[in-house]
Amino acid sequence: MKQQLSPLLTASELLTLHQTASIILIDASNGKNAYDNYLENHLQGALFVDLNTQLADIKEDVSIGGRHPLPDLEQFSKVLSSLGITPESHVVVYDDKNGANAAARFWWMLKAVGHEKVQVLNGGKSTTEAIGFPLAKGIEKAEKVGLYPVTNWQLPQVTIDEVEKATTNKDAIIIDVRETARYKGHIEPLDLIAGHIPNAVNVPFSSNLDENGLFLSPSLLKEKYETVFQDILVENRIVHCGSGVTACHTLLAIASAGLEIPNLYVGSWSEWSRNSKDVVTEE
Repeated sequence: MKQQLSPLLTASELLTLHQTASIILIDASNGKNAYDNYLENHLQGALFVDLNTQLADIKEDVSIGGRHPLPDLEQFSKVLSSLGITPESHVVVYDDKNGANAAARFWWMLKAVGHEKVQVLNGGKSTTEAIGFPLAKGIEKAEKVGLYPVTNWQLPQVTIDEVEKATTNKDAIIIDVRETARYKGHIEPLDLIAGHIPNAVNVPFSSNLDENGLFLSPSLLKEKYETVFQDILVENRIVHCGSGVTACHTLLAIASAGLEIPNLYVGSWSEWSRNSKDVVTEE
């Protein structure tokens, strides 16, 4: 039986891999100046991937699929090929947010098309600088490879209608990973309406991390999520966030704990809140 690769790796493990093995390193940092920052300073050998144009297919009407809907499989296959990724590639992804943002989304998308060897840098880019990982500027060139073969999304997802059914199902759990102030409806910096989906429980993604911005140990994460899930069947577990990106951080944490990956609601709050669905706010 072949060894299962851990979903996370440390900066020192990455440094060793960089020196000894053939890996494809991906900078998935996201934000207004992410590409400029990449050109100015990235881990040596890293290729840049853009959340908005390569890991999502953003539509004019956000009420259909939310702010970061998945690209279609053909588009994603072309993205993988443009990065020199083949089904055999060992891919390591990092970002500048503790792996909490687009790095986790890219990890989920790769796992969802059946890619086996993909890991996220625990703690993100800043953890490498302390151990002397070589940095570079400018553009890195990907190797030319054939089209990555994809047939379907293999990890479980749910639609807005399935989430609505779960709001009245006592045997289902809907996890909202946004910060508590957004969940309660006290603030809403990105979407039109504040609040949360009825029946959703708040388990902020930040609670997956320790005080140093590193993921908790697999045993602590296992204990945490077994307590959250109780005896709810995996097919009735739903995880969402604002737009289906940060939810992947929690899916990564759950996978790191050795638990089965639950359903992702890609549309998340950005879709739900634009479709005249019931909304809950709290004091």
